[in-house]
Amino acid sequence: MDEARNKQARHFSMIRGFHLADWITLANALCGTGALFSVMTYLQQQSPEHLLLACGLIPLALLFDVLDGQVARWRHAQSALGRELDSLADVISFGVAPAAIAYGAGMQGMWDRVVLGYFVACGVSRLARYNVTAEQLKGESGKVSYYEGTPIPTSLLLVLVLAVAAWTGALGPALWLGVVHIGPWQLHPLVLMFALSGSLMISRTLRIPKP
Repeated sequence: MDEARNKQARHFSMIRGFHLADWITLANALCGTGALFSVMTYLQQQSPEHLLLACGLIPLALLFDVLDGQVARWRHAQSALGRELDSLADVISFGVAPAAIAYGAGMQGMWDRVVLGYFVACGVSRLARYNVTAEQLKGESGKVSYYEGTPIPTSLLLVLVLAVAAWTGALGPALWLGVVHIGPWQLHPLVLMFALSGSLMISRTLRIPKP
């Protein structure tokens, strides 16, 4: 009996070991997850307020993303676990969720899906590269002085564009820039902003100073 209890205690030890910053990071992930649920509700009910809610949760996720780093530095509680949690949360909130919002807004052609998939893949690759090279990029101060490529939270700019589209009713067939046919598949030119964003994220020549 005692051995079973000890195993159960070890099973939950990871959660007990979370720092305050880690819980804030989870709030970031929950915002992204909530955005995904809101997009699905919009697709079911076609009520624009649900798509607007999805867009609104992304800036909130960014707030938590900034706050968790500040809290970790303030409490001197930075860890490898926290860094991995942050990357996984960012993939949801600033990678998958914006792509899902774009799909809900009307970018549903097969070429659109290819571009949105590319965007998410770039975001995942960008975060993985940062985690691997962070130690190498640290200067004399012991901190990373610049980002290689644009950080994935910059996808908030894409979400803001989609929020304006939702607010003005430019969704589905009314989506800005219309639709073109390339071969048997459709492409909404507006989706190309996701292609540009993804390409900037994986650029190694573009260096963004890190505050």
